[in-house]
Amino acid sequence: MSEGQLDSVEALLEEARLMAWMPSPVERLRLREAAGLSRAQVAAAVGVGRQTVANWESGETDPQPPGRGKYLKLLKGLAEIHPASSPEAAGPHTPDEPPTLQPLPSATELPPTAFRPDGLVVQGDPEPCIRCGVVTPFKATDGRSLHPGAMCQPPAATPQATTPVVAQVPPPAASAQPSPTPARVPSRPQRRAQSSARAQAETNTLITGAVHEELERAEGDADVALQALVKRAIPDVMRLFEETRATARYQYTAYPSLPDILHKPSKREPDQIWEARPNFHHPHYSLKAPGDVRVTALDANAAYLSALKCWLPIGKLEHHAGDGGVDPKRAGVHLVTPAPWDHPHLPDPLGDREEPGALWITDATLRLLLRLSGPKYGLIEAPTVHESWTSGATENFLDALRKVLAAARETALAQDDTITEGYVKAMYSKFISTMGESIHNRALQRPDWMHIIHSQAYANLWGKAYKAHQAGLEVIAMMGTDELHVAGDWRQVFTEGRGLTQMKIKHSDAKASGEYTVGQVAR
Repeated sequence: MSEGQLDSVEALLEEARLMAWMPSPVERLRLREAAGLSRAQVAAAVGVGRQTVANWESGETDPQPPGRGKYLKLLKGLAEIHPASSPEAAGPHTPDEPPTLQPLPSATELPPTAFRPDGLVVQGDPEPCIRCGVVTPFKATDGRSLHPGAMCQPPAATPQATTPVVAQVPPPAASAQPSPTPARVPSRPQRRAQSSARAQAETNTLITGAVHEELERAEGDADVALQALVKRAIPDVMRLFEETRATARYQYTAYPSLPDILHKPSKREPDQIWEARPNFHHPHYSLKAPGDVRVTALDANAAYLSALKCWLPIGKLEHHAGDGGVDPKRAGVHLVTPAPWDHPHLPDPLGDREEPGALWITDATLRLLLRLSGPKYGLIEAPTVHESWTSGATENFLDALRKVLAAARETALAQDDTITEGYVKAMYSKFISTMGESIHNRALQRPDWMHIIHSQAYANLWGKAYKAHQAGLEVIAMMGTDELHVAGDWRQVFTEGRGLTQMKIKHSDAKASGEYTVGQVAR
């Protein structure tokens, strides 16, 4: 037998030993928490998703290849560092074997219920409670099943001919000490909030872990570390996206068949979808005209990150004639003929468009036009919709990802951590720019999402321009996703800062470096 064959045999034997030793789900959870590891850290080490680790710890599924071998090796090492307090908890896990009932202790001998550091009760395989006999997944500190506090119900009456499974515990004497107050069980909203906070903390670990990893690899060189983080931003953000989707209630289509209008004709020709990118300059003001009207160039922070909050189609797009595809619960792209824009002092919500007639726009632009045609604004007539490609949609599809990235960005800004800030910016910007027909992201191809998110960023900027106008400021210019030039005391309208809802002075070029003056032209 060759040396390679011997190595293969030893590897099989090693995995067989680990399989025979496999601990129960409760012990898997205990070992991870005893070591202070998050599910995200374990998932990254063994090459699976965070939800997979959660399923292994809850007993919903047993570890399976390809991550099983690494996972069991990790547990074996943790068991040597943090041995179990009782042999039953660390024993082999045999899910198909019926549970064996333990002799019932007296009421004074009952162990306390095991609570985790986050306040949730430890759960495992459902077995009869050692106090009342009712089957429960909750566990005591010694690994046996036990209801937490007030959840324990008295056993049901048993016929005389049937041997009782659980002995009745006699009531305490009047002189006995009162039992301690049962531990308070978290309500469902509290458990949901705790679960959400725990998931966000674990996904945030993926970001901080990547930064620390690259800093160590670069031996503390911040520039080299940031360059490495930008290079890995696409796979990292896709992994983060999948982690935030772990508890989602519905599936999405990553590679749907697309209508022709969503395919770019060629590399040299533009997309057929009009995203309404603005390039507005107030017709009554000119940089060349002499004057002393002071203008401030403002910058909207992380415009594309904020735009992740938008209505996105989650399935395959379906064709509808007329306005049949226009529905608050649907999203996609629409062929419309817009009404004329008769407000030269405000940017056109369709952007700087030169050719009249019908055009394909995204759902984000259509929703903006419909709002502006409603009674609240009354600025324009509703567009005529000729046809649509839409699917059932949700506004919260990317909200979990947006919140994780926004929280990481906020922490980085507070700590003056330019590396994490640049890494987060690379993740959300590349996530959006490569979700179309890009060779750099093989996991997702949704050009409709890309166009909608771009349009949502432009629509958000238009909202800021309108807010400034309503507050008495003069909108001098509006360009791209984040640039807004106004005349007047803008700090009375916007909060200055680098937060997502704040505005800061733009210092990007010579023409718009903070403040400048313009002159009025003849009207």
